[in-house]
This record gives sequence, structure tokens and C-alpha cells, in this order.
Amino acid sequence: MAKARSSSRFRENIRIKPDAAAEAATAVDVRPCARPGCKDEGAYRVPKSRDELSRHIWLCLAHARAHNESWDYFKGMSEREIESFRNDAVIGHRPTWPLGKRAARMHNGFNGFDFDNAFGGERKEPQSPRRPERQVTRLQLTAFDTLNLEPSATLNEIKARYKELVKRFHPDANGGDRGAEERLKQVIKAYGVLRASGLT
Repeated sequence: MAKARSSSRFRENIRIKPDAAAEAATAVDVRPCARPGCKDEGAYRVPKSRDELSRHIWLCLAHARAHNESWDYFKGMSEREIESFRNDAVIGHRPTWPLGKRAARMHNGFNGFDFDNAFGGERKEPQSPRRPERQVTRLQLTAFDTLNLEPSATLNEIKARYKELVKRFHPDANGGDRGAEERLKQVIKAYGVLRASGLT
């Protein structure tokens, strides 16, 4: 059986030209420390000052530690300025407005924008909010008529009218006179219909 000839001696004698791109990739540019006289690598980024937080300097580990230990953001600020900063930090230093002031004009005809119509049209006046429209049955419509209310009446209006009519037609309010007792029964029945319908 023939022994396989080893080709390792040829591999050792082959010279390959080094790849310039690979050498450039392995060579890392070392950023020097920003402190004068320091020869170490500036691998740690720290803010330049309180007024320039977005600008940074690069320091070595020892100088970055010293910088962080001596860093005092509030240096040179008065107690009032520090307290104001703390209060503004709660809302992320963003502007705020009193509640209701900014949205007070949102419900006009121009959807919050107040401008003159360039085509000569008249400016629309702000519209008052419409009452909710509901689909009512004939029985519910009769109940609203009995209470002398519109079908778009709100819950508070229905309850207020019911209380008013009960007080007006109750025999105790009329000195014991039972003449309005039938009307009181109609009011109570009408309120019961609206209550059973979920409108009250």
C-alpha cells in the first residue's frame, strides 16, 4: 500500500502577499485621552460641561473616574434655581399649559384653526354641542310626553322633571286633595317605562 505523500513542506515554503485591506481592518485607530500629557487610550465618553451635555470628551479610565467623582451638575446654581430644575424635571422639562386653556377653542367650525376664508366665505361661528339623538319606541315617546320632555332629554333632566312632578301632584302637597292623584300615577308609570328602558 502506497503511503500518501505529505504536502506540508510546500505549504510552509509558499509566500503569500499580505492583504492590505485586512491589515487596515485589524489596525485600530487609538483615540488618545483628552487630558494633556496622558498617553492612555481615551475609550470613555463623558459630557463636556453642564451647558454642553450633547458634546463629549474622551478620557482614559482613570481620568473618567476622576471626572465623574468631581462632576457637580448644580455647581454655581442657587437654591431657587435647583428647586426650579427639580420641579421641571417631573415633566421632563417640557412646556405645559393650565388645564382647559389650550383645548378651549378646539370645537369650532374649522377644527381648532381660526383663519379667514380666502375665497370670500363667511367665518363660521362655533357650534354648540348637539344633544344626543336616541331611537325611542312609541311607549317611550308617550312617557316623554307625559313628563313634558323631549326624547333627547338627558338623565339629569328626566330625574329632575320626575321629582318636580311628583312633588306637584302628590296629595300631601295639595292639602290631601286627591284630584291630581291620577296625574301622579301617570307620571310614576312614565318614569317606570323610561327606567325599564335604561334611559334613567
